[in-house]
Amino acid sequence: MPKALRLLSDTHLELTDASLPEVCKRLSRPAYDRAGLSPSIVHIGVGGFHRAHQAVYLDELACRGISTDWGVVGAGLHGRKMKEALEQQACLYTVVERGADREQARVVGSMLDYLYAPDDSPKLRRRLADPNTRIVSLTITGNGYHLVRETGELDDSCPQIVGDLANPDHFATAVGYLVDALRCRRHAGTPPFTVLSCDNIPDNGVAAQRAVVRFAELRDPELARWIERNVSFPSTMVDRITPRTTPSDRVMVEKRFGIVDRWPVLTEPFSQWVIEDNFCNGRPPLEEVGVDFVTDVAPHKLAKTRLLNGAHCALGVIGGLLGHETTDQAMNDHLVSRYIEQLLCVEISPLVPPVNGLDLGQYCNTLLERFANPKIGDQLSRLRARGSTKFPSYLLPSLNEARQQGRPSTLLIVAVAAWMCVLRGTDSQGRTMDIEDARSDELRALAPRGSDPRPLLDLADVFGSLGEDAVLAAELEGCIRAIDREGLRRVLGQSARRFETGASA
Repeated sequence: MPKALRLLSDTHLELTDASLPEVCKRLSRPAYDRAGLSPSIVHIGVGGFHRAHQAVYLDELACRGISTDWGVVGAGLHGRKMKEALEQQACLYTVVERGADREQARVVGSMLDYLYAPDDSPKLRRRLADPNTRIVSLTITGNGYHLVRETGELDDSCPQIVGDLANPDHFATAVGYLVDALRCRRHAGTPPFTVLSCDNIPDNGVAAQRAVVRFAELRDPELARWIERNVSFPSTMVDRITPRTTPSDRVMVEKRFGIVDRWPVLTEPFSQWVIEDNFCNGRPPLEEVGVDFVTDVAPHKLAKTRLLNGAHCALGVIGGLLGHETTDQAMNDHLVSRYIEQLLCVEISPLVPPVNGLDLGQYCNTLLERFANPKIGDQLSRLRARGSTKFPSYLLPSLNEARQQGRPSTLLIVAVAAWMCVLRGTDSQGRTMDIEDARSDELRALAPRGSDPRPLLDLADVFGSLGEDAVLAAELEGCIRAIDREGLRRVLGQSARRFETGASA
């Protein structure tokens, strides 16, 4: 047995490069020499989703012998915990796919190193400037681009952006690191990398481009023009439900597979990745492992964000108010599942334009099955988090279009009313609900103490023109009053019966 191999007991094996031969007796593991992987991608914002999604596709490329040119160097801007976990196991980790009736696990080896920016800033800057880095991908959340919601332009008054412009030797934002690396590459005559946003925000490629170009313009206008001419910012659509890893998940992996993994990932079998085929310095042949390269991501993105993410917004607040903690618990509640089904099929999907190759009805049915998956109970608290960003991006656009077109919007209004009730900080039984939002203090202060939604509706950067709709304000007020007096369960039941009897909504 290699000296570095550590058997923690007769059955428990610590995850390391040296232990991989033994690991393969228990579950799938990288079927390639990791030392031969080329670190051509830097991914900023490594979390559970990236490790269950993009990194798995790249691992599959190498496992099938298609390409070993696309290894990943991960990078984080906030918190050392991921680095502390991954560096002790050579950046190897376990992905467990859990369906309603099957489960399979694999060890993923496509990540070669992990850099925590506050500690490893010089090393990260060198890696980004390295000619071998051909793609920099991002999952930094919508807030990581520091854009003004109303204009979509960089918020150059943001303290982090102001700080990065003033201190070019150390950065707090991904945007600062990207622009600095592109500056170095331009000066050295090195080809630029492609910036590949994988965040669930509208027009994520455009968002990344605007943030990077404007930051560069503030630093060096000529650099900004060079970036506009030479750097690609393809848009993407990504989809895979990946709950936060819990301590019990770690225990499960250890007991089930005998693998000691400090930060495994549990996810669903379903996975989708659609990418605009626009790269300036080569790309991995991901079409060989199920990725769709298209000329226009927008239709796919719209369908996914309106249906999956919009329904997630509603499920997080509706289920949470009723005391449920996970998606599967909520969907096992007949009133909730019926509400989500009608929300998807009756109110949202008719507003989604046709997408080539996508049956919207079947897609909605698939979403309902995924939400109800008892083996992947996504935390409703995660779905509710950052509501001031998610609702305007995913659910309120459907409400706005429904109002403009005179289509049914009762269930959308129930979701918004429920969110406003959540912002009070308690569920229907008076139990405390955490509000995980950068604007939590502001939102809590504006939450309706009676039933008046107008203080929240006046937030133009959240509600836009909906805040000027007096009829909507009255309907929201009536819905909040009904939730308070009659209870959310009764409101859901009444709303569902309207559609089932064919009554006007």
